[in-house]
Amino acid sequence: MKMELEGKVALVAGASRGIGLSIAKALDAEGCRVTMTARGREGLEKAALEFKGKASIHAGDAADPVTARALVAEVAGQMGGLDVLICNAGSGASVPPGTETEMEWRRVLDMNLFPALNMIAAARPHMRRGGSIVCVSSIAGLAALGAPVAYSAAKAALNAAVKGLAWPLAGEGLRINAVAPGNILFPGGTWDRKLAQDRDGVEAMLVRDVALGRLGAPEEIAAVTVFLASPRSSFITGTVLVADGGQLR
Repeated sequence: MKMELEGKVALVAGASRGIGLSIAKALDAEGCRVTMTARGREGLEKAALEFKGKASIHAGDAADPVTARALVAEVAGQMGGLDVLICNAGSGASVPPGTETEMEWRRVLDMNLFPALNMIAAARPHMRRGGSIVCVSSIAGLAALGAPVAYSAAKAALNAAVKGLAWPLAGEGLRINAVAPGNILFPGGTWDRKLAQDRDGVEAMLVRDVALGRLGAPEEIAAVTVFLASPRSSFITGTVLVADGGQLR
């Protein structure tokens, strides 16, 4: 099913690998004019080699609001505006629960909350009516699942922002939603490392905690994200859509 995204301008933040890269490739396959951003230019250049179509790249740290504004303004100026914004930047790495320091709280929020908020604020003046914003969150923001507390709190705040911003953005002709993935496997990711360290433990967890009994793939999250970004989901806004194989109960 075509998603009616042909010719739309899409900006994907956090696109150099994993879920973000899969989202960028899926949007490209739908005919979007895709721009990928991330902090490191080398990773972006490597990611761009995987595209059948043409994707532009812009390196910059969206945790800095000045950088986010400049990056979005440059992309929107080159493309004549924006139709789709994907906010995927983040990392789940943190300290064990209960050992957080003030510095660690700030570091994790700067990784997992403020890049999305900065990109949203920067993109709003440049987005055309009918545009869509999708944030990649986590089921860790919806329940206590043993994930690092600072990461879970950052994703819970992101979910709240998505719900709260739905009303003012609707007045601008824009929609905003989030995808909350469960355990996603990709090279170099958290679950790739956990499998290498303790495959039996991971497999036991999947049987015990996940209804489908397996890890997810980035392409599965990309498919959900593209749907939310597209006119096919035109009556959906302010929603956090869970894609976790049935882990949340």
